[in-house]
Amino acid sequence: MKDWDEVVAVACALPDVEMASFYGALCPKVNGKAFVSPGREQGSFCLLVSMDEKLLLMETDPATFWETDHYRNYPAILVRFGTDAHERIRTYIQRAWWDRAKKVQRQAFGDRP
Repeated sequence: MKDWDEVVAVACALPDVEMASFYGALCPKVNGKAFVSPGREQGSFCLLVSMDEKLLLMETDPATFWETDHYRNYPAILVRFGTDAHERIRTYIQRAWWDRAKKVQRQAFGDRP
């Protein structure tokens, strides 16, 4: 992802996503739940993931996925803009959506990415 606009475009292409306020910023939500946000760190966005996924992502691609003390022990990770991990980031945005989707939305979408 090159910037926040691209993240929003990918997220808003998913079913039933709408832009709404989240900690004072507009971000994509499904069923009133945010799954990505602009984050607090310039040059990155915040992606909500499970703690297991977070550890795996930071271990396997620290140039893309990272955290600050603010996000430590919280199921969210920072994602740097402009890395070569475009498809992997897209997959994790889809997973974050899927994890917050209702059962009927999941069934219509298919298996978890």
